[in-house]
Amino acid sequence: MNEISALTADQRKALMAELAKENKAEKAKREKAKKKYENNKDTSIDELMEEAVELSLTIARFKKKAHTVMDIHREAINEYGGIRSNSQGGFTIENSKNNKRITRRRDTDPSWDERANKAVEIIKDFLLSEGIKKTSGRVHPILMGFIQRNNNGDLEYAKVMELLEYEDTFQDPRWVKGLQLIKEGYSITFKKFGYEFKTKDKNGKWNRLELNFSSL
Repeated sequence: MNEISALTADQRKALMAELAKENKAEKAKREKAKKKYENNKDTSIDELMEEAVELSLTIARFKKKAHTVMDIHREAINEYGGIRSNSQGGFTIENSKNNKRITRRRDTDPSWDERANKAVEIIKDFLLSEGIKKTSGRVHPILMGFIQRNNNGDLEYAKVMELLEYEDTFQDPRWVKGLQLIKEGYSITFKKFGYEFKTKDKNGKWNRLELNFSSL
C-alpha cells in the first residue's frame, strides 16, 4: 500500500503544506543566489568598463601625443634630408643606444575605379582565348589567379602588383591595354598613421610592445 494513501486527510494536508513550505524556501534560496550573482556580475562589468573607458582615453591621448612628437621629428629630419623624398609620411627613429625604435606607418587603402573593372574584362578575355591557354602553359592559372576578386568583390593589391610583373610576357593589344587600364584605374586612399614601438633584447632581437590603437 502507498504510504501517502495510508495517511488521513489531515495528515496529507499537513504533508502538502510542509512540501509547499520547502519548495518556497528552495525557491527563495535560488532567487537569493541569482540576485547575488547578478549583483556581482553588474559590479564586475561596471568596474571593468570603467577601467576600459579610462584605458581607451589614455591610449587616445597617447596616440595624439605620438602624432605631435613624430611630426616634430619628421620636420627636424627633413631639414637635413634624412627622410626619402618619396616618403609619404612613414619613417623610423631610433635612440642613440640603438635599442629602442619607433616607427610611423602610413596606412592606406588601395582602390580601383571603373577602368580597372574594364581591364579585368579585357585581360580575362585575352587569357581565356584558346591560343593563349595552350601557349601560356603553367603560368596561365597563375595569371588568372591574380585578377580573382576577394570575398568583398575587390581586387587584391598584392596580386595585382604581381600581375604587373608579367607585363612584358605578351604583346597582344588586349593584354597591353588591360594592364594599362588597371594601372590607370589604381589609386591609394590614406587612412591613418599607425605606430610600432620596439625594444631590442640582449640577443639583438627587436620585440614589439603590444599597444593596439589602430582603430583610433
